[in-house]
Amino acid sequence: MSQTATEDGFIDALDHTLSALDRCDSCGAQAYIRVTLSSGDLLFCAHHGNQFKEKLFPTALNWHDETARLVESSTPE
Repeated sequence: MSQTATEDGFIDALDHTLSALDRCDSCGAQAYIRVTLSSGDLLFCAHHGNQFKEKLFPTALNWHDETARLVESSTPE
């Protein structure tokens, strides 16, 4: 489940799912993080999202994180 940062904490954000067409602005890999700033949106892969989180999170209007989708649940057959 994804979460979006707000001034009051986190809210679930099911209606903003990122797709395989969304690409990281830094490296072009699939984006799993959308950062909304007053100047616009940035998309990041998990690696670059983590790299820039400390700098961007305090000024982000929203931090939409779908990196939990990277962990596939394995079920025994």
